[in-house]
Amino acid sequence: MDMKLEVVILPVSDVDRAKGFYVEQLGWRLDADFPINDGYRIVQVTPPGSECSIIFGQGLTRQEAGTLHGLQLTVTDIVKAQEELTSRGVEVSGPFRDETGAFHHAGGSHRVPGLHPERASYGTFAAFRDLDGNEWFLQEVTERAPGR
Repeated sequence: MDMKLEVVILPVSDVDRAKGFYVEQLGWRLDADFPINDGYRIVQVTPPGSECSIIFGQGLTRQEAGTLHGLQLTVTDIVKAQEELTSRGVEVSGPFRDETGAFHHAGGSHRVPGLHPERASYGTFAAFRDLDGNEWFLQEVTERAPGR
């Protein structure tokens, strides 16, 4: 049976401010904004090209705003993606790679500045945060690993 990740719930402190960041600043598609009742609101947005959306709002999670770290967006050209985000006023750190050559460690430790030397798929990252501090990573993937 296929199981596809459909939605990730993102903890935010101010729904309208988050909506402005993700829709107006980042340019993500606004799928829904349902003010169900006082204290319960659902906003769903989707990054360009993604089959998975994020939902934020009121009454959706007990998780504190800004505590989600490690969300990942896959891009085919990390330099262009970083340039686009920067042009939209988003501060992006990177590009970087992990000193192990594998995925990246938590936090900023073990980061080596710059692109992967061979520009290998899965080897280069960049990072940014939303207005609450939720952390997103970009990972450059130009050729998928077998079975993906």
